[in-house]
This record gives sequence, structure tokens and C-alpha cells, in this order.
Amino acid sequence: MDPAAVSPPPAGVSLRQLLMTLGDSLVEVQAAPAGLDVEIQGVALLDPEDPPTAQPGELVLVIGARGRAAFPALRAAGRDGAAAVVVKLDGAGQASALSETAAEAGVALLSLRGEARWEQVTALARAALDDAPPGEYGAGAEEGDLFSLAQTTAVLTGGIVSIEDAANRVLAYSRSSDSDEIDDLRRRSILGWQGPEAYLAKLREWGVFQHLHSSDKVIGIDSHPELGIRRRLAVAIRSGERQLGTIWVQEGSTPLSEHSERALLGAARVAAHHLVRRRRELSDDLTLTRTLLAGLLEGSTGPQPLATHLGLDATRPAAVLGFSYGTAEAVTAPELTHTEVTNLISVQIAARHRSALVTQVDPRIYVLLPQLPRSIDTDTLRSWAQEITDAARRHLGLPLRGSIGCLVSGLGRAPDSRREADRVLDAMLGAGVAAAVAALPDIQAEVLISEILTLLAAHPEIRDPRLTALAAHDSRHQGQLAESLLAYLNCFGDVRAAAAQLHVHRNTLRYRIRRAEELTGLDLSRPDQRLLAMLQLRLPPGA
Repeated sequence: MDPAAVSPPPAGVSLRQLLMTLGDSLVEVQAAPAGLDVEIQGVALLDPEDPPTAQPGELVLVIGARGRAAFPALRAAGRDGAAAVVVKLDGAGQASALSETAAEAGVALLSLRGEARWEQVTALARAALDDAPPGEYGAGAEEGDLFSLAQTTAVLTGGIVSIEDAANRVLAYSRSSDSDEIDDLRRRSILGWQGPEAYLAKLREWGVFQHLHSSDKVIGIDSHPELGIRRRLAVAIRSGERQLGTIWVQEGSTPLSEHSERALLGAARVAAHHLVRRRRELSDDLTLTRTLLAGLLEGSTGPQPLATHLGLDATRPAAVLGFSYGTAEAVTAPELTHTEVTNLISVQIAARHRSALVTQVDPRIYVLLPQLPRSIDTDTLRSWAQEITDAARRHLGLPLRGSIGCLVSGLGRAPDSRREADRVLDAMLGAGVAAAVAALPDIQAEVLISEILTLLAAHPEIRDPRLTALAAHDSRHQGQLAESLLAYLNCFGDVRAAAAQLHVHRNTLRYRIRRAEELTGLDLSRPDQRLLAMLQLRLPPGA
């Protein structure tokens, strides 16, 4: 170990903060057996020619040793009390073996991405150690997130929303196209960015603040025309026993929606993520959560880093829900729509499951449901997803499709659930499944056919060249032989039904079938040839 390569440790940073500084474009967490709050006090470079040693609290960069060659350095780092080790990997198998060794050694393991340079990590890690602790944050992206959340809550409740902190200062509010809907309390609160004292005194007199301070249940406040107050609902934004703020929903010219209380409860849980830390690092913390979540769903990161970061029980059941826009037009919707849909899903699912996590992996949105009750079943998850798609159609006018991944025994198998959710979504969007929400048992045949067609599309060598020639003939002559043959086969040889489906005379269809047989040499009396034709003719043109 080169002593000159070791940074002085005047002040440490947590592994969590270091990951925020480095970003997922440089490193990826493979294991963090002691959690993400371990303190890093220095950076050290370990050359392959040096003996594998470390100092307590160090971030050890193992340069020039890939894969199994890094095992000695990893074990030595754990023995000597290092905080974390950074290595380059040769493959997924190496990652698994190194992660197990890191867990046994009690040291965090980070993998450096193949295109990243060691000097980048060294410079950024040392800069993180030299930086002063972050101060209080001001207005910025986080404030924008709250305004977006307020608008989503207004859509779901049909009311007029404001979000306040624990001192009754207005942090964000929804837009309203009709100023006559806004009562005097809301107008004065927004103009002054704080509720007027006279009104606050009335709310205290009615016990509203006492309820909000002690409960996470929604409370209703009746209208008081003599005071210029319309009916409203309120719920506390809480982190454990601590009240961080309040969300208010004022009724406008129309009654609040039937599910307003549930939507408000979900909005409060989402808002808590934004208010739990009033520091500049909040957006970085959320970014780290999304990075760990994406890594888990993709299978590139194990469950332990995310579980430690958020305090989740990785041994309890979990599942993944997948969502996708149902039309090509919706996929090209503006960025505001993506935000609105993500917010809507977040609010709706948070009302049902407090620990739910939502992330977008274009063009799909995934919901991870960790630490589920052991008694939960797929029907319950289906009803949750159905509520979300119904709300998207009702409030945003979007044909959202939802899929339910399999229930798995623990967080480590979340990638399996995500893969199943993707399989179902692929089939729903490709095969024209009418249902807005489905699980694998609901459309198993469609899923398997969709995957067989994908295989046929990717491997022309396993197709019947006679059917390929038939499709080419249609393309050259603007014919409909392939379409007619598929309709005939789909109707089990019932000429009347197939002709009606194609809107042609029965004799026209009989001629087309004979012509297709003559051109291809197919023998439709043979079941294997009929089966292959039914599959291959389902391929899209040009596949």
C-alpha cells in the first residue's frame, strides 16, 4: 500500500453519501453487509504488487486485479476494518462469488463499470471527503416535485389541494382554473404562504390540529359559509411519530370524489419521502433509492443494499407490478404526462401499501411491493392494479395497462417477478388483449404464443420457407392469400365463419385456399403443417 495514496481522514462521509457523489454511471453496489451508513475516512489505492492490507474506514481501490484476483484484497480489507472495496468484474459469475466473500468479510463491495477510469473514482471520492457537510436546501427541483404531487392529488380527489409544512407554511398547491372555487382561507393562505392566524385559531378550537398531530387518518372539516370556509379534508404527513406537514383538500363547485380519502392517504405517504430530510442531499437520496431499485429489478444488484437503505425486511414476500401506456399515441405523450402517471401510480399504491416503491424504466413504470403480508394473494394485487388503471383512464384519459408479476418469497427474487410482469405486458400489448390488467394465469396462452412468435421473428431459419414465399407473393401482388389462410385455420376449417370474418363470399375463400395450397405445396390435411402455418402466418408483415 502506497502511503502517499491515502487521503487524510479529517472528516468521514457515509457510504451512502459517497454513492450519491459517484453516481451509478461509475459504480454499482454489489454488497453492503454493514449497511450504507458505514463511515469512509480515506481513499487508498492497492496495486497488484503490494501486499493486501488496508486501514480502518478506508475505501480501497483494487487496481489491476479483476475477478478472482481480487479475493485476497477483499478478505484483507474485511480483516483490517476497511469500509468498502472497489473492483472491476469479469462477469456475473464473478460478481456473485465476490459478493458472497464480501458478505463473509463484512466489507462493502462496489464494482467499477467497465468504461470508467480509476482516476475518476479517486478524484470524486477524495472530493467527497474534502467537501463540507451540506447545508439547508432552498427552492428547487424538490419544490417542483411537491407542486406536481399537489396537482396529481387534486386530479384524484376532484378538489383544490395545498401542502403545508409543520409550521403551516404553504409549500405547494394545485392549479385551479376557476378562481370562484377557491375559498377565502385558501386564497389568503396562498397569498401569504401561511394560514391566517384567525383561521388557524378556529382550526385549533375545533380540534383539527390535535387530530393531525396524533393520527395519520383523514379528518373532515365541514363548510362554514359565515367564515368563508368551504368543506375540506386534511391528513398529516408523517415520518414515524413525527408530523412533517399537512395536505389540505378543499371542495370546489363539485363534491369531492368517492375515493378522496384513500387518495389523500396515499399522497401523504408520497409527500413524506420529499419532506423527511430538509437538506440539499434529499434529491440525491431519492436518486440513490431509484438506482438501487433499478439495479434490483434488473438483477444486477442484490436485495441487501436496498433493504438496508430503506430498512426493509428482505425475507418477507414481494411482488412487482408493471404498467405501460396502451397506445402508440400515449407513448409519445409529453414529459408532463409521464410525471402525472408516475405520481398517480405512486399516490394510489401508497394508499394500499406503505412500503411500495415506484420507478420508471422507459417506457414502463414498475411498482415494487416489498414486505407484503404472507396472506396476500394475486387477486388482491390485481384489484390494486385495476384501481390504478381505472384512475388513469378516469382522471388522465390514458389507456394504462397493468400486469402482475408472481408473488415471490423474498426481495432477492424480485427480478423473477419483474420478468413475469414484463412477459405479461409484452403479450397484452402485442396480442391485443382486451383486459386492462392481467396476471400470467389469466393470459398464459397469449403469453406463450407471443414468445413463440418472438422466437420465430428472430430466427428465420426455423420458419417454413413455403409460408415465407406465400407472404412475399401477397406483397408483390397485393394479395390476401396468407390472411385468408390464417382466417380459415383460425376457424378450424369452417368456410362460412371464415368468409364472414373476411367479408367475402364463401366461394372466394375456397378459391383462395386452393390457390395458397397450389403455390406453397402445403397439405392442410396434415395437423403439423396446419399448426406451423397458424403460428408463422401470425408474424407481422416484414418480420
